[in-house]
Amino acid sequence: MANMTLNVTLRSILLVGGTGFIGTALAQRLSALGLRVIVPTRRADKGDALRLLPTVEVVEADVYDTSVLCGLMSEVDAVVNLVGVLHSESDVPYGPEFARAHVELPRTIVAAARLSEVSRIVHLSALGADMHGPSEYLRSKADGEAVIHVADPDIEWTIFRPAVVFGPGDKFLNLFAKLTTWLPILPLGGAHTRFQPVFVEDVVSAIVCALRQHKGLGETIELAGPRVYTLADLVRYVADLRGHRCMVLSLPEKLALLQAACMEYLPGPLMSRDNVLSMRRDCVASGPAMPFGLPATALETVTPQWLLGEGDWRGALDRFRQRAHRNA
Repeated sequence: MANMTLNVTLRSILLVGGTGFIGTALAQRLSALGLRVIVPTRRADKGDALRLLPTVEVVEADVYDTSVLCGLMSEVDAVVNLVGVLHSESDVPYGPEFARAHVELPRTIVAAARLSEVSRIVHLSALGADMHGPSEYLRSKADGEAVIHVADPDIEWTIFRPAVVFGPGDKFLNLFAKLTTWLPILPLGGAHTRFQPVFVEDVVSAIVCALRQHKGLGETIELAGPRVYTLADLVRYVADLRGHRCMVLSLPEKLALLQAACMEYLPGPLMSRDNVLSMRRDCVASGPAMPFGLPATALETVTPQWLLGEGDWRGALDRFRQRAHRNA
């Protein structure tokens, strides 16, 4: 499918997964552009914050039901699928929760789009998605991409593969901020795995560009930030930013898997064994960080302004200077 750069008429979008971290940021941007956004959700109360946006309609609906999705798509120009889960019961090649969210849902979306004559889908996958990947998460994400591929020729699609996404309300840097507040020593699996975190607003910009300018048709596109860090680097950065001392204790994989196995018994586990297996591979872009000529936002330029509860980012810079013996 040839790549096009034409501006197209875009009035209404179905945003599947719109109540999540990335979905909320995308809904805000689309609403600011004056576009109608329909956000289905299993529980109506999960969309309370989005109801404040003037062009956003939150609908309680089962998106795994093809007939329900057809009804939601009856008056939209495009569908964006952001649904993803990090944990599942284990199975071969992947567990049921991964299969349902990452493979069955995209298949249902494609089927409903065909029936409803919706010709545009933007699908969010994950950097490192691979049918032969080391984790069930990465394998299921790859199979979900394969489902989108077969939407041709009826549907124009774009797949984005973001690196780990950071921003206000994320479950990545915010998690480490809490852990380093409580723990002076943090035992960490995958401490030397390399990451190239991407700012949530950059992910939103890429999706909006693909939708409004009809870019990235038939392409699978990576999204990342401008810098690469080890996981230990990111933990130390967050700890320093908040004025805490934290020693990172790198765990070998066997111990990391044992630690994760214990965590799986906790509600909303911080880490699973499958997460540990995902970190056998670096989460780093293979080419340019961002597509379409869009800039990539450096983590250090935005994180202090929202991660420090009171916005004391200038004080954080002073602490960095003092520790580096560069105090003015």
